[in-house]
This record gives sequence, structure tokens and C-alpha cells, in this order.
Amino acid sequence: MSKRNLALVAATLVSIIYGVTFTIAKDVMPKHVGAFGFIVMRVGGSVILFWIAWLFSVKEKIAKNDFPRIIAAAFFGVAFNMLTFFKGLSLTSPISAAVLMCTTPIIVLVLSAIIMKERMQTSKAFGIILGLVGTAVLIGYGKSIGSATNAPLGNLLVFVNAVSYGLYLIMVRKLMDKYNAFTFVKWIYLFGFLMVLPFGWREFEVVSWQIVPTSALLKMAFVVVISTFLTYLLNLLSMKELKPTTVAVFIYLQPLFATVFAIGLGKDSLSWVKITAAILIFVGVYLVTRKKNPKN
Repeated sequence: MSKRNLALVAATLVSIIYGVTFTIAKDVMPKHVGAFGFIVMRVGGSVILFWIAWLFSVKEKIAKNDFPRIIAAAFFGVAFNMLTFFKGLSLTSPISAAVLMCTTPIIVLVLSAIIMKERMQTSKAFGIILGLVGTAVLIGYGKSIGSATNAPLGNLLVFVNAVSYGLYLIMVRKLMDKYNAFTFVKWIYLFGFLMVLPFGWREFEVVSWQIVPTSALLKMAFVVVISTFLTYLLNLLSMKELKPTTVAVFIYLQPLFATVFAIGLGKDSLSWVKITAAILIFVGVYLVTRKKNPKN
């Protein structure tokens, strides 16, 4: 298998894992552990794995003036990002959360235009409007089944998480160009762990581990090892061989896998509101990410 095909397989596996994670994490929260307590477990476990992986990677020294950027990336890419996502997922449905995460490319474009002063084409601006309308529809009218307690608030928190992650992608860009990934990601997760600890320690501490079923423990381990650590490694593999725009396209597979998995297990259902919102978001993302015809 060629390196490019291997990278395509890696990117597809990431989308499948993320799509499955929406339902797996939803099964654990809040029945066995609170959303914030789950984050302490996820980030804490990831810190250990990333520092172990760093021992076998290239050794580099980080310049002191890069630590403020690393701390900011830890806040937007780990702490605030995960706190809003997991709390939102605990309140809404797996399908709604997966669809809302697809607004990330739109958010990155908007933030790039504001922060980095990048020019925006009319078609992209129209795509942003469509995507935001779809997001507003899903937040305001998307309903969920099962254990969802507050779908509108949950959808809003997942969208806030997508904005936070968009900021993280912009901040981490310079670090990716300057250092080996494991050089700074171990610091990002360490600082992120210190940030989430005050919010989630109480929920983590009160978990009655002796009565948590083995199936739930395995799902927690899946989120830490597979959904966090392994997907990061697979993303590194895909980004080495594929263009960023190609990698970004695979985020659109997540709602497909999330929908199939959630409906297959009876954890969620489709509705016209979700379908309409998804169409608006996907059309918006297409307009934002499509390449301009060189002939025009």
C-alpha cells in the first residue's frame, strides 16, 4: 500500500472513531460519571500517554516566548473545548453534536478573516450564512430522544466548542511549523489537565468505581486511548501525506458514521429538523471549502 493510500485509510479511521465516540461517550455520561469528571479522566490519561510517546520521539527545546501560545492552545484546544463539548453532548444527541462539529471549517474561515485579515469571497460569505442558519435551526429546534435533558443548550455548547477548536487550530499552526508535534502537544495536554482539574475533580472523585460495569470502563478507556491518543497519531500520519484541505474533507464523514452507529443502537433518531439543518450546514461548508476555478 502506498503512503498516500495509507494516509487516506488513516483519515477514514479517524472519522469512524470520532463518529462512534459521540454515542460511546454519551452512554457513559452522566449515568456513570459527570461530563466534567469524564474530562479529567480523558485529559489525565492522555497526558500520560503523550509524555510516554515523547520519550520515543525527537527531543527539542521549546523557546520561552512560545509558552504563552501553548498555554492559550491548551485553553482553547483542551480545557474550554472539552468542557463545552462533553457537557453539551451530555445534554443533546450524538447526531446533533456530530452535525454541529462540521461547522469547524466555517468557523476557521471566519476567524482567519478576523484575526489574520484574510480576504473572503462572496460565495464563501454566503456559505457562512447558510452554515450559521443551519446551526441556529439545530440549536433552536433540534430535539433528542433517550437521556437528553436539554437539547437546545447542549447544541449551543457543542457549537461553542467548535468555535473554541477553530481558535485552537489557528493558534497551533505556527507551533506545527516550528516543532515536532510531540514536543508541544505534551505541554498542551499537561496545561489543559491543570485547567480542567478544578472543574472536574469533584465529579471524578464521587464516582463509585466499584459499581461501574466493565462495559462502561471499556468505553471510558476507548475514549482516552482510541478517541484521543490514537486519533492524534493517525492525524499526524494523514497530514504528512495529504493536503490540509483533503484532510479537512474527512470531517464530513463523522455525522454519517455517528448517525449509522447511533440509530443502529437505538440511541438517537432522525427528524426533518436535523436533516434540514444538516443540509444547510453541508452546503455552507461546501461553499466555504471549495477551490476557486483557475479559469475564472
